[in-house]
Amino acid sequence: MKEDFEALVLAVISEIPYGQVASYGQIAELAGYPRHGRHVGKACSHSEFYGDYPCHRVVNSQGRTAPGWDEQRCLLEAEGVEFKPNGCVDMAKYQWQLR
Repeated sequence: MKEDFEALVLAVISEIPYGQVASYGQIAELAGYPRHGRHVGKACSHSEFYGDYPCHRVVNSQGRTAPGWDEQRCLLEAEGVEFKPNGCVDMAKYQWQLR
């Protein structure tokens, strides 16, 4: 199940558009596993074993980037994502909205 879950999560992550972000919980829900947001984070940490995925576009529900991954902010800013003074992504402006 673990590999199936990770593959599903990474497939959802690959759909996040350039310049937008999604929360761990949002990804878990879209993958069909609501309440498994922490597992999404784990899948992101294993993503390099499966290919090239835009895991830098996944943040927590408040817009905080992953601890210890300083490059994440730079990658998001390069895509035009702006941060609030508190260091969080402006989720109201940049959160991926399915249409």
